[in-house]
Amino acid sequence: MWQEIRLSSLGVIAEAELVLGPGLTVITGETGAGKTMVVTALGLLRGTRADAGLVRHGDERARVEARVAVDAHDEVERILADTPAELDEGELVIARTVGKDGRSRAYLGGASVPAGLLARVSEHLVAVHGQSDQHRLLQLGTQRAALDRFGELDDLLDAYRPGYARLLEARRELDELTAAEQERARELDLLLFGLDEIAAVDPQPGEDDDLRAEEDRLAHAESLVAAAVEAHHLLSDTDDSLDVMDLLGRTGALLDQVRAYDPDLDAIAGRLEEVRFTISDVAGELASYPERVEADPARLAAVSERRAALAGLTRKYGAQVADVLEWAEDAQQRVEGLRGDDERIAALTDEVTGLEQSLTTQAARITEARAAAAVRLAEQVERELEALAMPHARLVVDVRTPDAPTPADLGPDGLDAVEMLLAANAGASPRPLAKGASGGELSRVMLALEVVLAEGTSVPTFVFDEVDAGIGGRAAIEVGRRLARLATRAQVVVVTHLPQVAAFADRHYHVHKTDDGTVTTSDVAHLGDPERVAELSRMLAGLEGSATAEAHARELVALAADDRAVGG
Repeated sequence: MWQEIRLSSLGVIAEAELVLGPGLTVITGETGAGKTMVVTALGLLRGTRADAGLVRHGDERARVEARVAVDAHDEVERILADTPAELDEGELVIARTVGKDGRSRAYLGGASVPAGLLARVSEHLVAVHGQSDQHRLLQLGTQRAALDRFGELDDLLDAYRPGYARLLEARRELDELTAAEQERARELDLLLFGLDEIAAVDPQPGEDDDLRAEEDRLAHAESLVAAAVEAHHLLSDTDDSLDVMDLLGRTGALLDQVRAYDPDLDAIAGRLEEVRFTISDVAGELASYPERVEADPARLAAVSERRAALAGLTRKYGAQVADVLEWAEDAQQRVEGLRGDDERIAALTDEVTGLEQSLTTQAARITEARAAAAVRLAEQVERELEALAMPHARLVVDVRTPDAPTPADLGPDGLDAVEMLLAANAGASPRPLAKGASGGELSRVMLALEVVLAEGTSVPTFVFDEVDAGIGGRAAIEVGRRLARLATRAQVVVVTHLPQVAAFADRHYHVHKTDDGTVTTSDVAHLGDPERVAELSRMLAGLEGSATAEAHARELVALAADDRAVGG
């Protein structure tokens, strides 16, 4: 429940404070006085778009602030749990400022927040019904949403919508895969050709380096043998001339005779001995090397042919055999993915079929619930219209469903189109709301709808902004009576020009305009009983001081009091 609203530099209002409470609060004033500024302030607190034109002339910024009791409101507390906002003994402070440059800032529970967060919170705290909302009710989508809210179809729709969203996603994915089928087939053929070509050669890791070394040995076998024989001859000559080993032996024997006398010479002799051992090993290996060198022309041809096959692969699939093998591994994974697309298409086709069947069944249940709710809604609205001086009016809530629905007919809200039709007079044919009623009749139809719909919602506060336009006489009294009855179950705030409505108020605020020739200013004042009778008298007669109007005003107040006393 909204406890208090403060306005500062908003439109023509310099400063104003409205203390609200349970029951019915009405706001009245002359045309142009600024009484709808309260609704404008609520709009800002609900996160609507800010406008620099709302800032009072000559001021830097406008500010609106409200205290709202939200204790035991689970949904609001759940939203606030994820924000820096804090409650003060179960009350939430909501504020919004608008600068003359059009920039605005929003505050929730003492913390600066995005304006969108105000919208999320306020939708659970207040429902505003104005002439713009009447225009929205003329839209078919809004009429369907109103019927769904009245029929309490939330559970059915909450169960349906995720499946419908998945159906759209599955259809999109299936369309993309199907459209790319030719391209996938071409890519698959290329990949399989490459894999077959590589598999036919069957390259092994490091094979190219091994074959290169083997080919070099085979191609230069004679040169390798000749070089090894000559080197061995030089190291171990069997002729009478001295060879390297003999020379090293003699040198070592010479040093062995004197090495004991000098550590430095002893170290040199030791190193010479190591050299003798090393050269001896080298000579032995050179002696056996020619036997290991294979001079095989057939093997050389086979190695060259193998290297040519590998070169054919490296020209296409990578610089080295390792690169070719990596390409083959990646290609195999891609092939599996492409083949998996076929499986994915089959799986998606089955999923789409299953979802369409399931959603069609769910949509049929939604249609059944809507049809039943449409009858109840029409009956309740017609009872309200009878009390609003339209005893012969007939409302038809038309739930239209395709005769033979197909999956293509499924939409985000099921299969149905909903339209409200009105026959304002006996014998008239039902027509769409925008065409079936005059301005005053349409206002009464909208008010009847809003009252009926409001009774089924969970928000604690309702605001009605001049929805009684075009209504007068006995119908106006019934409007006030119905708003007062609604106020026994929720907090109701009404901006009105009808004294018959204002007479039912539990508290009455008057917006008064003054003009000093330079600046227009409006003040908001709470009216006590005497001031209230005077305001109702002015609203009735259009002038102040009329004894007849004052008597009529007192009569209206008494009528409203009696009505409340007997419970409406």
